[in-house]
Amino acid sequence: MKNTPKIAIVGAGIAGLSCTKRLKDAGLDTVLFDKSRGPAGRMSTRRGNDWQCDHGAQYFTARDPAFRAEVARWQAAGVADLWQPRLAILGGAETREPDQGHERFVGVPRMTAPARHLADGLPLSAQTTIQTLHCGPDGWCLSSIEQGVLATRFDAILLAVPAPQAEPLLRVPAPRLAALAGRAVMRGSWALMLRYDTPLTLAFDAAFVNAGPLRWVARDNSKPGRGPKETWLLHASATWSEAHIEDSPEAVAATLLQAFIKLGAPAPQAWTAHRWRYADTEPALDNVCAWDADLRIGLCGDWLNGGKVEGAWQSGQRLAEQLMQSLAWPGNTSP
Repeated sequence: MKNTPKIAIVGAGIAGLSCTKRLKDAGLDTVLFDKSRGPAGRMSTRRGNDWQCDHGAQYFTARDPAFRAEVARWQAAGVADLWQPRLAILGGAETREPDQGHERFVGVPRMTAPARHLADGLPLSAQTTIQTLHCGPDGWCLSSIEQGVLATRFDAILLAVPAPQAEPLLRVPAPRLAALAGRAVMRGSWALMLRYDTPLTLAFDAAFVNAGPLRWVARDNSKPGRGPKETWLLHASATWSEAHIEDSPEAVAATLLQAFIKLGAPAPQAWTAHRWRYADTEPALDNVCAWDADLRIGLCGDWLNGGKVEGAWQSGQRLAEQLMQSLAWPGNTSP
């Protein structure tokens, strides 16, 4: 009986979780590393004493049948639900209601819930920042900032991190994949979380904004499973964010609050700013994933597959399948 291959996955966002779970369900020996305290990536929620706010991905759609089935499993587990906000499009030539044809889903009771559900039972090594990869005669060797050289050797390495974080890791051991990551242009985004003592009387719960520094605003407590605290999320546009990515939180907040006030909102009682250095890819690549069978190293992530939550999940699934095919490992086709 052949030994079970040992696989390292770096990055515990949706792509890395999707990939790891697929491999573990098929019987492979996996270890998932992430620099943060827990899983979720950009499906993130900030929490305070009496408030919470999704400050990364705001919702997700499900068009692919396989991903729709996955979302149905999340709903059955109570970690996702439909969000049906009063939605508007503001700015530009007109103000109007958008096409309501797309179902929008959110994590319940917060956006991190689907990721934590996927991570349940997976071997996650949190607060482990991988800084070097080396392929030797006995397999792949990793080192982290926190632990130095890791004792375990791996048969394959899968990176599920933003392209700017993957590229320096790949330069020496896998220059072809490093070049692919280097072609991805990832843009930053500023997020501003607002708290109010009383509900706002705006005519919408969420809106796409097509003028000024804002791109999206949403009443976070309009999402299912949230508490009563009136909380709003403002996302700046990618163009504005990139131009102001090194500005202070105070300067960013002043500009974004003024733009929100112009939409009819009052000043908040409190605010918190968050800078996403790698929010999206422009344009998003359509590789789905990347796998080097000779080196046994691969890439997955939303930046390789359209830039959405669904694309991230699909990318992780595809990379897992390519690895198993390369290893001639019988995949488990059950959910």
